[in-house]
Amino acid sequence: MQIECYAQRLLNPFRGTVHVVRYASAEAVTTDGVEWDIYVANDALLDGLGRAGKRAQISDIRYGHWSAEKGLKRGPLYPSDDFKRLEDMGAVVYEHLLRVHHDLPFRFRDAFELWLLDRDDRPLALIHSVRNDSETDTRPPLDWRAGIAAREHFRSHAVAGLDEPAGTYLTRYVNGLAAGPAQWFRRSDDGSGLGLRTLKGGDHLKGRVLDAEAFPPLYIATHGMDAAHTRLVQDYHAWQAPWLLLLDQLDTPARAALEAAACRQADAIEKHCRLYPAVLDRPALQAARVQAALERSQPATVRQDEVIPMFYIELDSTDVQSP
Repeated sequence: MQIECYAQRLLNPFRGTVHVVRYASAEAVTTDGVEWDIYVANDALLDGLGRAGKRAQISDIRYGHWSAEKGLKRGPLYPSDDFKRLEDMGAVVYEHLLRVHHDLPFRFRDAFELWLLDRDDRPLALIHSVRNDSETDTRPPLDWRAGIAAREHFRSHAVAGLDEPAGTYLTRYVNGLAAGPAQWFRRSDDGSGLGLRTLKGGDHLKGRVLDAEAFPPLYIATHGMDAAHTRLVQDYHAWQAPWLLLLDQLDTPARAALEAAACRQADAIEKHCRLYPAVLDRPALQAARVQAALERSQPATVRQDEVIPMFYIELDSTDVQSP
């Protein structure tokens, strides 16, 4: 069994990345490149389930928490017949983590992407990604979401006369453009995508190949939008800039624009910068990190509910669809 090191996007909304060191059913994960959680799972419980086991879920057991500064803090011990095997898997991951944690960021491996399509069956908005073809039989929610944090903190004056949060309006607007089905694509290294299965119709689209230019690099297509709504999406991307800089396929103009926007959110840069694959204006980024350190050293001047967490779970009553 091989040890894998890879990155995967956190989507719908895009809110960062998770980097993983995995061996068998044990993995170490981080969203900031500093703090790592190590989990093991008793995959032996899936033995004998056959194909149905693909949808079965088993609980993770916390092996421990590690950072270079504080070392390893072990999780609780669970006496069981399988515990020694789980301990051994966790130890393999932990020992490999000590060797590779300086090699971040890892390469993205979630090449299977689920896109909402517009009226012309073109990719409109990215809503999910997975690592393997077998995972495309999952049933994620088929609507795009700006996110809870966006509803509370994203501001834009691009569209006049809004009587609701800009994030709420953007969510409704993008989903209103999604008149076609949703489709899975397998993206190649050159950015092109092979059309796979579709959801909600569109079976004739399976097998098509779209060039890289068909897929918006920041995950929302603006072709066909008027100037006001194009600016709204651009404002949303500027607000997302500290997250979007984690992507490894950005061209130089896009990265430069996102760095400039991200420097207005110093604290968010500090939480993500260790996982940036490239930096163009390093002095500006370093200045933002210094600003973030100064702000942390001062007495709190905002309410706790005004702070945007780096990693949060988007949950509401529509998050789960019945199979």
